[in-house]
Amino acid sequence: MRGIMEQTKAKHIVIGITGGIAAYKAAELLRLLMKQGMEVQVAMTEAACHFITPATLQGLSGRPVLTTQWDNTGNGMAHINLSRAADAIVIAPATADFIAKLAHGLANDLLSSLCLARNCPLLIAPAMNREMWQNAATQRNIAQLVADGIQVLGPDCGIQACGEEGMGRMLEAERLAQNIAAFFQPKQLSGKKILITAGPTYEAIDAVRGITNRSSGKMGYAIAQAALEQGAKVVLVSGPTALAKPQGAQGVDVTSAAQMFEAVKQRASDCDIFIAVAAVADYRVAQPREQKIKKSAATLTLELVPNPDILAHVAGLPNPPFCVGFAAESENLAKYAEQKRRAKKLPLLVGNLAQQAIGSDDNELVLFDGNGSHILPRTDKLALARLLMQHIAQRYEGANK
Repeated sequence: MRGIMEQTKAKHIVIGITGGIAAYKAAELLRLLMKQGMEVQVAMTEAACHFITPATLQGLSGRPVLTTQWDNTGNGMAHINLSRAADAIVIAPATADFIAKLAHGLANDLLSSLCLARNCPLLIAPAMNREMWQNAATQRNIAQLVADGIQVLGPDCGIQACGEEGMGRMLEAERLAQNIAAFFQPKQLSGKKILITAGPTYEAIDAVRGITNRSSGKMGYAIAQAALEQGAKVVLVSGPTALAKPQGAQGVDVTSAAQMFEAVKQRASDCDIFIAVAAVADYRVAQPREQKIKKSAATLTLELVPNPDILAHVAGLPNPPFCVGFAAESENLAKYAEQKRRAKKLPLLVGNLAQQAIGSDDNELVLFDGNGSHILPRTDKLALARLLMQHIAQRYEGANK
């Protein structure tokens, strides 16, 4: 686990803000990056100061905000010093004018000089009117930046400050923060096919009632996001949730355990790794009613029959993928999780206490494998998912040597 923890050490990010109305989103982006443990330094153009004040960003970052070449960074060379200490520079928003500067190597202010003198990756989040974005000159400039190895994040489509609608909006801060974190994830699973189940299942009793559970799907969706960040091709088979599918994942929506089983059976032979995160109902109603059952008696008896064990089926295939199971227990986690791992002959099983995990935004995981068990300490589910996927990548690589 030491190697995994070293990969998550704090990153040093320079956020560059240029003069567009989307500059207000930079404050939230700064907060989200710092929440992930990143150290952030802000540099602004003069025009950006008309949209959001340096005082706001200094208050959020706890660091002086640099706006000119002459700001003191020790030896008067801010454009050199900042990039030498940075793991990446992120320009958000990046206006059409600033994109043109980058494409042509201009350096007439602190931020453009910083980008030209950098020795670290550069990411930009374009933000402009739709006509400016579609203009041939802007598209040529963007193509040049991509050819130069600059990462372009967005833009998005939607209502713009000018009242028009179309492509050119800067990505929302939450998505940008996610993309920036993803940029630093090791691509250990590049090109691998990963099949993931997530969320609850719903077993109909009648036309309006059913048996389900309180799983939110958050852990499974976070794992899908983390797998995508590692370069994998992800198919996400999901029961009913209110969550948006991670961008880039192929979504397969199902309702019942039987539907999830069919979806997995169709795809299991074509995947390298199968991760069974879904909280699948163990039983279903033997004869669900097509119409609503009327309340006509003091008691109602339902006959329940077992659902198929999806994970056991995949693990038992003649040439199974690398299978990872999940065990949500309410007590005796170590005992029951290890029993489940051995019974299903799994190389890795992930355990958690249901009462601490279901519906929450954070969790603590215990990993069980042939070498024993170890804990991934409590943190938000996406951070946990990234650690878990790094562990899975290592175990998968070891199993295929």
